[in-house]
Amino acid sequence: MTWQPLAGKSAVVTGGASGIGLAIVRTLAESGARGTVIDVHTAEVPDGWTAVEADVRDDASVAAAMEPIGGVDVLVLAAGIVPPWRGLTGFDPREWTDVLGVNVFGVASTFAHAIGHLRDGAAVVAIASLNSWRGDANIPAYAASKHAVLGIVRSAALELGRRGIRVNAIAPGPIATEALLARMAHRERELGTPVPEALEAAAEMTALGRMATVEEVARVALFLASDLSSGVTGHMVPVDGGLA
Repeated sequence: MTWQPLAGKSAVVTGGASGIGLAIVRTLAESGARGTVIDVHTAEVPDGWTAVEADVRDDASVAAAMEPIGGVDVLVLAAGIVPPWRGLTGFDPREWTDVLGVNVFGVASTFAHAIGHLRDGAAVVAIASLNSWRGDANIPAYAASKHAVLGIVRSAALELGRRGIRVNAIAPGPIATEALLARMAHRERELGTPVPEALEAAAEMTALGRMATVEEVARVALFLASDLSSGVTGHMVPVDGGLA
């Protein structure tokens, strides 16, 4: 029999239609959870799960998506976007508005509308980034947004801790998602660095000599969502293969 640490638990996952979010949905489902995926794109969900289309940049859309959901034991905030490479010298107001709208406002709005649904003792997991604590000359909008995500996590952990609600974050390193491969392909066209070479360079920067996978990120999400991490809150766990 498969061990199911989340048997009987109800979960909500934003950004669960693809990439890291999808891997987390599958892992939570395999671990016994049932729940709802909220995504701007149509999501294919496991048995026992429901898909709701909503744009986390739109507070009313988020409120409508959350309203019919009952009690929630696990909330995963995985909706996020990464802009093209562009330093501050190429500042694009619309791009910054879009990135901060999804990565910061979307996290805060979804979290706020979920609080009334969170059961005492629930777990919240946000997808942050290595850029939550360090800058990047090529994507300052993204780095700023992920610094903000960590601030939300640490603040919410203090606000909700006396209800036994734990709030933590995961900081993935480079993960070979479709989104990352698309960005590397774009940079190949602009800078001439082949995608395989870029992937190899990313792997060589880690202690393990390889990139972490979406499944490894999802297993850490499961750890933070389950009672195995019952004494952990207000923290961020890197999943980066030991990135130097």
